Amino acid sequence: MRDLLPVLGRWYAAGIPFGLATVVEVSRSAPREAGAAMAVGPDDEVVGSVSGGCVEGAVFELVREAVADGEARRETFGYSDEDAFAVGLTCGGEITVLVRPVTPALDPALGTVADCVAAGAPVTLATITGGPARLGAALAVRPDSVSGTLGASGLDAAVTADARGELALGAGGLRHYGPQGQRREDSVGVFLQSFAPPPRMLVFGAIDYAAAVARIGLFLGYRVTVCDARPVFATPRRFPEGVEVVAEWPHRYLRGTDTDERTVVCVLTHDPKFDVPLLTEALRRPAAYIGAMGSRRTHAERAERLAAAGLTRRELARLRSPVGLDLGARTPEEVAVSVAAEIVAMRWGGSGAPLSTTRGAVHPPVDG
Repeated sequence: MRDLLPVLGRWYAAGIPFGLATVVEVSRSAPREAGAAMAVGPDDEVVGSVSGGCVEGAVFELVREAVADGEARRETFGYSDEDAFAVGLTCGGEITVLVRPVTPALDPALGTVADCVAAGAPVTLATITGGPARLGAALAVRPDSVSGTLGASGLDAAVTADARGELALGAGGLRHYGPQGQRREDSVGVFLQSFAPPPRMLVFGAIDYAAAVARIGLFLGYRVTVCDARPVFATPRRFPEGVEVVAEWPHRYLRGTDTDERTVVCVLTHDPKFDVPLLTEALRRPAAYIGAMGSRRTHAERAERLAAAGLTRRELARLRSPVGLDLGARTPEEVAVSVAAEIVAMRWGGSGAPLSTTRGAVHPPVDG
């Protein structure tokens, strides 16, 4: 839903009623994850998707009905061999979609969420998905404030506490409570959707490959920074709009920069005087992925230097080098796809093998 918020925020600020459909539950090989969203605005303009095409038409009609009568509704779409085309979700699995009308009067929470995401501030949107509480009621939870209500003070308090915990982890999902927030009851379903600031991608080495990696990093939703010690190469005009460009020695920049368990580090400097101090710093701090460009010979020599610098075998095992998956890539753009594929595979535990050679669900369930 994050990608929809700039548009939704404009409609919301203008007081234009619109309808919002959000996937709140998934099972088996569902085509989209919980949190995927589609909105229908003025003149039936559609933004977003809840299924990649399978049931968009049916959801579109539900959203229009919700806007017309002002009532939220919940619908489950699945697949059966006997009636596949009528059910609609031909790729398998099930998705449950919450559809609700949105105006500033009906939903004060969504405006807060749109403003926070635009400002890069963390926020969690909590929405009632079922039970005796008002379907579609929403609460926006920030680290130090809330907006909206779920209809009961006890429920607001319990959900606020849980939402702040999820926000710290960048997590979310469906939770259950009693009507007054009782944690041992499950009559009220609440979907928590956290909007933490985008994860960072740090690209070191301002070369053609870096420009391609930065471009695909933006496409994947990262906040991208390119750093190089050489000012003649570290210039914004050489990189896509939206990329931060820094002229600084890589290890010095990294030493003064925060990283976390979502951060991606791509080392494309390909020069020992940059690589060794930079990777010594990188491999000792939090990061989801640390990759370094180079041949197998370059990697072996680099690993020897890093070991001599004091890195342990466990620390060295975090390094993905040569960087990327084996796609036979040659051009900078192809190499960027290879790197991105490895990052995605590591994020979700994918094998990197062709799906035609694997068994089981195409979209395996995500832990948590």
